[in-house]
Amino acid sequence: MDEVREECGVFGVWREPGAECATDIYHGLLSLQHRGQESAGIAVCDTAGERGNMSLHKDMGLVSEVFDEDALGTLNGNIGVGHVRYSTTGDSTVRNAQPIAFQYMKGTLALVHNGNIVNAGAVKHDLLKEGSVFHATSDSEVIATLIAKIRARTGSIEEAVREAVPLLNGGYAIIIMSPRKIIAVRDPLGLKPLCIGQLDDGYVISSESCALSAVGARFMRDIAPGEIVTVSRHGLGSDTGSCTDTARHAHCIFEYIYFARLDSVMDGVGIYESRHRGGRALAAAHPADADIVTGVPESGLTAAEGYASRLGLPFVRVFHKNSYIGRTFIKPTDSERRSAVSMKLGVIPGTVTGKRVVLIDDSIVRGTTISNLITMSKFRIKE
Repeated sequence: MDEVREECGVFGVWREPGAECATDIYHGLLSLQHRGQESAGIAVCDTAGERGNMSLHKDMGLVSEVFDEDALGTLNGNIGVGHVRYSTTGDSTVRNAQPIAFQYMKGTLALVHNGNIVNAGAVKHDLLKEGSVFHATSDSEVIATLIAKIRARTGSIEEAVREAVPLLNGGYAIIIMSPRKIIAVRDPLGLKPLCIGQLDDGYVISSESCALSAVGARFMRDIAPGEIVTVSRHGLGSDTGSCTDTARHAHCIFEYIYFARLDSVMDGVGIYESRHRGGRALAAAHPADADIVTGVPESGLTAAEGYASRLGLPFVRVFHKNSYIGRTFIKPTDSERRSAVSMKLGVIPGTVTGKRVVLIDDSIVRGTTISNLITMSKFRIKE
């Protein structure tokens, strides 16, 4: 793995009966495509129809590859959930694509999930001993199965979620669709982001605020760490007492420096400003005597701008990124990884020739990308 891959994108819509939400979810997922490029899926339900009706479509690929007008035309309903995925646990196959959806004794359940459940193996082991059957290998199916099992003996889906959440250890943002409701829950530490937007006739829940404007929703607020939000015909409901750890919050720093889109705001902090401020802080701590400052596209560029502004140095875009090469262009051998870097990024001629360069990157995993970029830049510097 050449890059950090811990994020997925989740999106949920509740609209008044008679409305259609599949196109809204499609547009929301397009805006969250940066959070997952392996698979995409949408599940919808008509709250005015038979209890338990549900339509589902998911497959491997980008949102625009998985969905066309015909596919969206089969997804009829006023509430729904959608997902774009990077595999964090489980194989990168269609069986692990989300939403996780099934019928059980209480009707239907569809679930989308961003994050990792560190005790998923233990929870799954207990469920298997009790007779549960699993078709996928992701921890998302473990969560859905646990909630369905608890729901079989509780009075509502909200009760089942409240009982399930304390059994899950990790960072997560989850949206659940039952036959009549949408329920969202954020982990007690607030590691994974989740926010709410308002439509004229309903509500939207999204991993990032940038996706709200794509469907004409107005940003309301972030879901609080440990909060369980319910959207139904009764409006918006909130439970902040069952699972919240008010003594300690721990937002994922990589959301601010790498994962999120520049125009998003998370927990009151703008992503662009956080990256720019990080670059300024780096310059204050480690100033360099250089001619230009540049960054590794795309998420490293804003930090490089901040670094340059603090020291009064020119910020120059040195690398051209081939946007037709996937963000996770992963090959098994080191030589193939090095080749992938060369195909993905190229040095713009003349930008670094004879110059002293500060190169800002936001994340280093193997070091393959940064070492190759340094080598490529040095070659151009000497030209």
